[in-house]
Amino acid sequence: MPSILIQGETGTGKGLVARLIHRLGPRSSGPFVDVNCAAIPDTLLESELFGYERGAFTDARRAKPGLFQTAHHGTIFLDEIGLLPGALQAKLLKVLEEQAVRRLGSTTSEPVDVWILSATNADLSKAVHEHVSARISITAWRC
Repeated sequence: MPSILIQGETGTGKGLVARLIHRLGPRSSGPFVDVNCAAIPDTLLESELFGYERGAFTDARRAKPGLFQTAHHGTIFLDEIGLLPGALQAKLLKVLEEQAVRRLGSTTSEPVDVWILSATNADLSKAVHEHVSARISITAWRC
């Protein structure tokens, strides 16, 4: 199942579109996990998405599955995906490529079968272009 990116201004119903896609799609009998990436602090987002093992950090008294595992055989909707920090974007790419997640504190990956829908109000292609241009300018200045 291909991943889908829904783009549009704030308040245009991107979440409603994601729910409709889920309901009308082949995974409608599975869970729909709605994640507002902007509402979860960066420091918690990784453990929420990917889960953690007992002892992975100070208060991790027991293992907890992440939201990707909660969405197994269903759909995960990542709203405001454009706000994810770079390190989390790289980890998300790994999930897309390998269809597996590795909980914080674990040494092994676990397979997940999820359909990933995401949404943003940002112009991601413009942001990538600006980021690349800024990096090129900085590199040229350092030479």
